[in-house]
Amino acid sequence: MKPIGHSPAPDDLVSRLGRWSAGRGPLYLLLAARLRRLVDEGALPPGTLLPPDRRLAKDLAVGRTTVVAAYDTLRQEGRLVRRQGSGTRVARPALAPEAPRAGDASRAGDASRAGGAPRVAETSNPLFLHLLEAPDGVILLSCAAPAEPPPELVEAYRSLVLPGGDLGYHPAGLGVLREAVAARYAERGVPTGPGQILVTTGAQQGLSLLARLLLAPGDGVLVEAPTYPGALDLFREAAAVPLPVAVGPDGVDVAEAVRVMERHRPALAYVVARFQNPTGTVLPPLAGRRLVAAANALGVPLVDDEVLDDLAFGTAREPRPLSAYGEVIAVGSLSKVVWGGLRIGWVRGPAPLIARLARLKALHDLGCDVPSQLVAARLLADFGPVRAARLHALRAGHAHLRAELARLLPSWSCAPATGGQTLWVRLPHGDGVSFAQVALRHGVAVLPGATTDALGGSVRQLRLHFLLPREVLTEAVRRLAAAWAEYGPAPAGAPGADPGSGRGGGTGAETGVRPGASLQGITL
Repeated sequence: MKPIGHSPAPDDLVSRLGRWSAGRGPLYLLLAARLRRLVDEGALPPGTLLPPDRRLAKDLAVGRTTVVAAYDTLRQEGRLVRRQGSGTRVARPALAPEAPRAGDASRAGDASRAGGAPRVAETSNPLFLHLLEAPDGVILLSCAAPAEPPPELVEAYRSLVLPGGDLGYHPAGLGVLREAVAARYAERGVPTGPGQILVTTGAQQGLSLLARLLLAPGDGVLVEAPTYPGALDLFREAAAVPLPVAVGPDGVDVAEAVRVMERHRPALAYVVARFQNPTGTVLPPLAGRRLVAAANALGVPLVDDEVLDDLAFGTAREPRPLSAYGEVIAVGSLSKVVWGGLRIGWVRGPAPLIARLARLKALHDLGCDVPSQLVAARLLADFGPVRAARLHALRAGHAHLRAELARLLPSWSCAPATGGQTLWVRLPHGDGVSFAQVALRHGVAVLPGATTDALGGSVRQLRLHFLLPREVLTEAVRRLAAAWAEYGPAPAGAPGADPGSGRGGGTGAETGVRPGASLQGITL
């Protein structure tokens, strides 16, 4: 694990702590155990200055005594040093002087070129970190993907016939799958040849390859605020500088996006035009046309994340994709309609760009898994029933989650979705990051809006998905309601109030016992 820096931002440390409170026992011991692991793995290197007690307690939504007790536990073990006036730092090994870390100079150079935005070597995003945790009974409303594969996928694998006389290395993708994806674009009014398609290991790899090819440290990237946090991770890894543009009820503010492109000439512009992740908004066709025209005129590569495009709830004729209006680099996948475990995605773009991306992909993995590509091609040949079944489940989950939220959490507000798989919820007070910590202690993981917003906004928002079975969604909302009842602000001056956290004061005796034992083992 790569270090997170010698003075990590509290929010970054909170994210790295992951589901620290999901175990059993006093919270201070659970917190000390997770901090101990980060120290031992090298994620918190010697000399790292940890956040002050009150600040970390506020971000974790616990009493200050919980953090103090955790820090003191590690101090007694020799892992931390606490001195009045100089804060709490990770201790140096007694017999080993601190050695320079490999890559420090290059990282420092990246930071200076990027205007103070250092290159990020690994994710601190809760969206991904929750997936790395062991199964522990926490209901995951943080990562939105189908809970199980459809029967059509199982049958396609069961009847799979592998090709003969084939090395199995296809960096650009199997011809049959590239043709199938190109045909899908043609059906949507965007004439496309197989040479304009690169098959990738999911849409995430498509975005990663584009970032590696098109971005250098210090380059500007136009992003929506809020946006898909996995893309923000990739741009930060490239040491690029986000140029955020606010998202309104009708998607990204196109007028402002045009002004940003004119002023900064970013190396890349990234948008989610339909069922925007996380807000669910849809960019109107005229606005989309204007955005594409401006990007093309200014020479800014425009990337449209189409991963959710097939998840429209309505029955009316769907609008054409952004790529119908001009030169757009489209990124898509089968993960949301079929299954996240089918790691098949694609990039559609000009043939010269696709050829360069294929050479870059060859450097990394020589091409995607052949059986998965054959199965994907078969599914695309008869995609209608698979998509219809997924939409039926999504509509039902959407209605059920909204009904449960209205019943148990009526003070929360969220607009109905017209497609996609998530709700964008606004809390009446507080902030999503600290509430997410309380929710974890009640056995449910949510995605705080602040982790998606490079403008520093969306503080009171949460993103919740509705892909789980009805009974699990019901239990998830019940747990959220219990967490919200605990999270409610204590009256000013009330006994036990913690002036450092703004919440009811906790103690070192707080426990992380989760409710809902009947759902132990659910890790969806």
